[in-house]
Amino acid sequence: MKIAIIGAGNLGLSIAKGLITNNTYTDLYLTKRKLETIREFEGYKSVFLTFDNKEAVKNADILIFAVQPSQFDSILIEIKPYLNEKHVIISTITGFDISRIEDQISKSYPIIRAMPNTAISVGKSMTCLCTNNSGKSKLPIAEAIFNGLGTSISIEEKLMQAATVLCASGIAFWMRLIRATTQGGVQMGFDADVALKMSMHTAMGAASLLVEAGTHPEEEIDRVTTPRGCTITGLNEMEHQGLSSSLIRGLNASFDKINEIAKQ
Repeated sequence: MKIAIIGAGNLGLSIAKGLITNNTYTDLYLTKRKLETIREFEGYKSVFLTFDNKEAVKNADILIFAVQPSQFDSILIEIKPYLNEKHVIISTITGFDISRIEDQISKSYPIIRAMPNTAISVGKSMTCLCTNNSGKSKLPIAEAIFNGLGTSISIEEKLMQAATVLCASGIAFWMRLIRATTQGGVQMGFDADVALKMSMHTAMGAASLLVEAGTHPEEEIDRVTTPRGCTITGLNEMEHQGLSSSLIRGLNASFDKINEIAKQ
């Protein structure tokens, strides 16, 4: 695959590192205004650096956009004359609807929206994908790219803002839970670094159980709760204090906020 990443900032470079690690390209173009900050990529085979978006578009089939939302309209206008039937457009830009991209370049091009999260930098992103009609047949290309950087799932575009809350903002929510269990561990007598290590690996283990065994959370909870035991006592106290309710309320508050922002 001949791929261009338009906008080699933090997200763009994380994608580039994944593509290089997984060897999922034949040629890779990275664009940025100041190339000095990405010179480290010059040593990789078939990786080309340029500040010229047009050059990258001319030499690639798959175009991954990772620019600021305020820049995207002007970049689409800039590259539109150089687009042809071979191109697949992948946008990682939050809040930029497919219809808005189509307004700039036409509905005839395959357009895919991708919403990764920051765990993409360690190859563990949960990336949500949606497409226009022209892009449905090209979806496996995006899946191949983002499955190499974690896991991908296809959803309807109308759910993209909810996915942003659950998966992108969700990273922060889970970090807060890990921090809270770390603080609890310190109160029980562990040093902070030890408690953090225990908390984060326990969280990773819990998620891995569900992913690998395909079980439901309640099934795994039942495995570790015994009558009058310490686990059920702790769980019930957390629920009395509103654990599940506060999480759900937080998710919905975040969802209301992202919808409010979208209307501005």
